[in-house]
Amino acid sequence: MLRALALVLLAAAPARGNDVLAVVTTSTDLKALVEAVGGERVTVASLAPALHEPHAVDVTPGQLARLKSAALLVRVGLDHEPWLARVRATVHDPRFAPGGPGDVDLSRGIDLLQIETPKIKSEQGAHVHGFGNPHYWLDPANARPMTRTILEALARRSPDGREIFARNRARFLERLDASIARWTDIMAAHRGARVVVYHDSWPYFARRFGLVVVATVEPVPGVPPSPASLAALTTRMKDAGVRLLIVEPSAGHSIASRVAASSGARVITLVPSVGGDPEARDYLQLFELNVRRLTEALAGGR
Repeated sequence: MLRALALVLLAAAPARGNDVLAVVTTSTDLKALVEAVGGERVTVASLAPALHEPHAVDVTPGQLARLKSAALLVRVGLDHEPWLARVRATVHDPRFAPGGPGDVDLSRGIDLLQIETPKIKSEQGAHVHGFGNPHYWLDPANARPMTRTILEALARRSPDGREIFARNRARFLERLDASIARWTDIMAAHRGARVVVYHDSWPYFARRFGLVVVATVEPVPGVPPSPASLAALTTRMKDAGVRLLIVEPSAGHSIASRVAASSGARVITLVPSVGGDPEARDYLQLFELNVRRLTEALAGGR
């Protein structure tokens, strides 16, 4: 039924003008970066909302139609989007197959972390970080290689727009570099601060800003902790002097609260994606929000 409905909508999808590229991304973060480079020469939609369970993104027939009429599919890559295989099978467009002319994998060119993790395969296609940690967009410096890849992909489809894309990217990078310098200066007083994270989303952010991630509440991404592992975790947190437990808006806050109460740490909510909080309206504002929340918490503020 879904496939039949999708085919009807795909056939009816309106064509885009030749001067504007239709782009579909797998996350709101990538959408924000494509818009920063493409400017008025692109129209961009994200298949996934800002906050979602990584294993189960429900893509609507309208989104499938949008993808079918798009020029590019821009994705995080690695094993971050196990749900994308179903989308590709439904759309059945060779342009968006891995390595196809419309497929843009932004993980290429990134200095990945945790690549030594065993490549665990799952029949359920679980989001297990089996090819390196996929949350690389949470190091703002990675926006430089990401936007380079985006620029090249846009320019391949619209060669006459290359200079415009390059100027847009240069303006964005100027703002990005100034912001990174300021965030780094703000975080300097807290370098070496020890934290625990609920989900293993933050190693790139921690490396950039000098945090030490002591442990992760989830023993494996997406797998709830056992009572025994929680008991061991709280002991480890006390021994290491961990002050903060970082959770995300969609994380298990009841478990986090129990861990914090047992360990004496404070729970702080950081936002992993653009649009996950009203203040995180674009890529730079995402980091403005997270750096502010983090420094206030480390300084003992409310």
